[in-house]
Amino acid sequence: MTSVQRARRQVRLSRALGIALTPKAQAQFEKRSYGPGEHGNSRRRTESDYAVRLKEKQRLKAQYGVSEKQLRRAYDDGKRTTGQTGNAMLIDLETRLDALVLRAGFARTIRQARQYVVHRHILVDGNIVDRPSFRVKVGQVIQVKPKSQTMVPFQIAAEGSHRDVLPAVPGYLDVDLTALKATFTREPKVEEIPVQVNLAFVVEYFAHY
Repeated sequence: MTSVQRARRQVRLSRALGIALTPKAQAQFEKRSYGPGEHGNSRRRTESDYAVRLKEKQRLKAQYGVSEKQLRRAYDDGKRTTGQTGNAMLIDLETRLDALVLRAGFARTIRQARQYVVHRHILVDGNIVDRPSFRVKVGQVIQVKPKSQTMVPFQIAAEGSHRDVLPAVPGYLDVDLTALKATFTREPKVEEIPVQVNLAFVVEYFAHY
């Protein structure tokens, strides 16, 4: 699949899910936010309980760029906690290395953040980590590898050029963008994690379907 095809696919998916998944999708979404297809702007019939919950699960999955198996694992792990399953699930997803690389502003999209990790551009406490699913612990430092910092995409990031399409840096990250360095200072609070999701529907989906 070419980059153009991937971009178009993300725009279609964004309209179908009702959220902008990429900057390009955001621009298109502002012009036409309804679903794809010739009937996308027509009045829709009431969705079933299953369809509503499925869509919410798909929204969460798309925002983190994870597989069905990875999302299910986060749910299963959340069930084993003493708190609310949905909250634990979201916090677990947010501590993924690729998610924090995105939040810090080192990348423009979750897909780009994942590529940076896989291509061994990212250090955690000075060591290369090439697993996007790596869970960052409180106190750990994320940084773009010094040799990689000379690359144009990272120089652009260091100038803060991604901030126009990204939410404000959340309170659980201390970011030095010019040094392409971020410290994960504390566990996130659910209400400050910049994703659009109804956690209750996601939990109900996995519990019943």
